[in-house]
Amino acid sequence: MAEPSSVDPWGTVKIKDYDQLVKVFGIQPFHTVMRLMVEKGLPLSLHMRRGIIFGHRDFDKVIVSALERGEKAAVLTGFMPSGRFHLGHKLTVDQLLYYQRSLGVKVFVALADAEAYSVRRLPREKVIKLAVEEYVASMIALGLDPEKTTFYFQTNRGTPYYRLIQMFSGKVTASEFQDIYGDLTPAKVVAALTQAADILHVELEEYGGYKNVVVPVGADQDPHIRLARDLADRFSRDLGLKKPAATYHKLIRGLDGGKMSSSRPDFTIFLSDPPDLARRKLMAALTGGRATAEEQRRLGGVPEACTVYDLYLFGLIPNDRELRRVYEDCRGGRLLCGACKRMAWNLLEEFLKNFQERLEQAKEIAWKVVEAPSF
Repeated sequence: MAEPSSVDPWGTVKIKDYDQLVKVFGIQPFHTVMRLMVEKGLPLSLHMRRGIIFGHRDFDKVIVSALERGEKAAVLTGFMPSGRFHLGHKLTVDQLLYYQRSLGVKVFVALADAEAYSVRRLPREKVIKLAVEEYVASMIALGLDPEKTTFYFQTNRGTPYYRLIQMFSGKVTASEFQDIYGDLTPAKVVAALTQAADILHVELEEYGGYKNVVVPVGADQDPHIRLARDLADRFSRDLGLKKPAATYHKLIRGLDGGKMSSSRPDFTIFLSDPPDLARRKLMAALTGGRATAEEQRRLGGVPEACTVYDLYLFGLIPNDRELRRVYEDCRGGRLLCGACKRMAWNLLEEFLKNFQERLEQAKEIAWKVVEAPSF
């Protein structure tokens, strides 16, 4: 089945063919940038090496060039606090850790409370509490340095930020919105303009004047990137805005093979899940195994179809050589699904235990490092 001509960043579309997505939307393949980074002596992240980051827009021209010239750079991402923090969110935080620790890039994190209220229609009090105690706290517990990270609520960001939203609205038409997003509600129009301000406001002197910006996103968020890049072009003379770069990562699948999402709790591993609940979910996960053990020993498994192997691929096994061994043992019929799930659980249990021990202390820190909206 062909990919759609537009992607809904608020929807639940399951992307089946990332290569086709690259062709349809003009995303550049990331493997060419990897060669350039190796030539320049820049470290590759786990997600780059494993093909999880599969595409980009101007990463070479913006970020690689900036680092080569010794210019400052920033990475910006955003989270809509509409549910609990899960492994899909962790994928983005792992990338932020790479930029912060390995490349020395400034990290900005937008907490999309305005969008959660207007698009998801969640109560303000719930959104603010989720943002701080689930998202900011989880990011700190995962290792982001709060002293080197700027966390902010959209509704608290200040006059220049909101001035951008108003100005952007004057240089984009309704037909352009429809071409990029498809059908939109007024709330989604405002949310899209606000996300453009999130991406571009860090270029203003009031917020640090970072002219070299990269935004790591899942493939379903490309409409926001295209809008922000178009608006940067239109305000290049008046405001000195420069097109941001973007990288695109594959989306980790839910344990049933669908989308991992807060709205699908039975198939999603939340980082705050009690161990017994996380174990039950994992043991019921869809695998790439055969109908019987005898058949799997004879024909081998299919790790590409296995959601447990996804957990390994996306970081549960950080060592590339060990990951390759698991892959080959599955393909060769030497590793059966029961043993594979038990191995995955041992690794996941250790991760969750260590993370949850850090989380409570991180919650106290979180309320101190981000200013919560007054209403």
